[in-house]
Amino acid sequence: MKKLLLLIFVFSIYSYASLIGSNFTQRDLQILEDLDIKSSFITDYKLQEVYEQFQNRRNSHNYLEKLNEASLFVPRVKDILRQQNIPDVFIYMAMAESNFDIDAKSYVRATGLWQFMHGTAKMYGLKNDFYVDERMDLVKSTIAATKYLNALHDRFDKWYLAAIAYNCGEGRVIEALTRAILDIYVEKHPSQKRSKKIYEFRKTIAQYQKRRVSYYKLRDVYEEVKTWGINPDIEDLLQEQKGLDRQYLPKESRRYIRKIISLAMLNSQNFIKNDANSHLLNMGISKTIATVPVKGGWHLNNIAKAIGMKYEELYELNKHLKRGIVPPSENFYTINIPYSRLSRFNLNKNSIKDTVYAVHTVRSGDTLIGIAKKYNITVEMIKKQNKLKSSFLSLKQKLLLPIPNDMIKNRNIFKMSSRPTKKRYTVKSGDSLYSIARKYKVDVKKIMKDNNLKDSFLKIGDRLVIR
Repeated sequence: MKKLLLLIFVFSIYSYASLIGSNFTQRDLQILEDLDIKSSFITDYKLQEVYEQFQNRRNSHNYLEKLNEASLFVPRVKDILRQQNIPDVFIYMAMAESNFDIDAKSYVRATGLWQFMHGTAKMYGLKNDFYVDERMDLVKSTIAATKYLNALHDRFDKWYLAAIAYNCGEGRVIEALTRAILDIYVEKHPSQKRSKKIYEFRKTIAQYQKRRVSYYKLRDVYEEVKTWGINPDIEDLLQEQKGLDRQYLPKESRRYIRKIISLAMLNSQNFIKNDANSHLLNMGISKTIATVPVKGGWHLNNIAKAIGMKYEELYELNKHLKRGIVPPSENFYTINIPYSRLSRFNLNKNSIKDTVYAVHTVRSGDTLIGIAKKYNITVEMIKKQNKLKSSFLSLKQKLLLPIPNDMIKNRNIFKMSSRPTKKRYTVKSGDSLYSIARKYKVDVKKIMKDNNLKDSFLKIGDRLVIR
């Protein structure tokens, strides 16, 4: 009997070792703990599959390459995560989201380091307009991401659930938890399988899946069942249920959490500890990025010259400035510069030159050559400023044009580009001042002023001047 027990023990140890390999460390178990995942999850065979995929020659090379490319700004991102009480492992969530590309764009138009959709970005205070898309601001987008993650953690009380919800949405995680709780409850209490309450709960879930009831109905069910004292863990939620098209969680999300864990664990592998890559282990110890306020309207090119950088290098840290220009409507706006250039910036910031721009709206017959001649600039300048890959223009397209000093002094450019138009309009049946103003995109008060009208009353046949 003793020999049998000994054999079982040896076999179990051997199985565990062969499953998790010999390269896992206490740090790897700490990664799981930081995500509120129990250490036994390290034996998850699909986690092993993902982890092994990242260890092959090609993927490990790409891993090192991306870490090196991001080595300038990753310490700043880590610093923000710590300030907002987000576990360090979430730096690898950014890697999983965007591969550390600040201007990454997905097929569903998620953008930036943290892959924000437009609606979520707006909810967390990130601007997206003619001049900026702050989803690509490495500092502001990271602060927004930490707010979102903290809100998800407040909801689910587990960091791994916050990460999964970031990927597939809060509603899908609530659905998964609700279904898992019901399944575990019925397994423990078989007699309740066909009870009216269980039936009604499952019916609500099915209707939610078909979009026949709102998210709030599903949430009401979740709020009730989570009081039952049943807490599904990650293994419950990631399991694949035979015969079901809709699993607890989408396939992409099940791989997503395993990918984050694998990317974090790779950081303790031997290939990253050798002399050529050892600097990557120390990222986050020293400051690398400074965020400084600059005047609205400044061009990155002028700022780059003042701090002794190439424009392209400074733009790499400020891709959120769509046109390379600090929004003119802002008195001051923050940009990112290397921390090593901070002293030089403070020394030279008062000597940075202002730049004046015109916004030209393309009209019928406009060409790049004609516009360049009109504004006394080069075609190449227009293309570079507006990131044009060809000479093709579309009607009503807006072009941002830097104006030379001599044109500003003479004011000719503004006379040429702001000629008022005048149109005669004859009032017809059904017309009102409001409908005419809306048609010509002119303010009602302006029409009244231009035509000396004392009230809004119009007669058929009246002739109005529309300026």
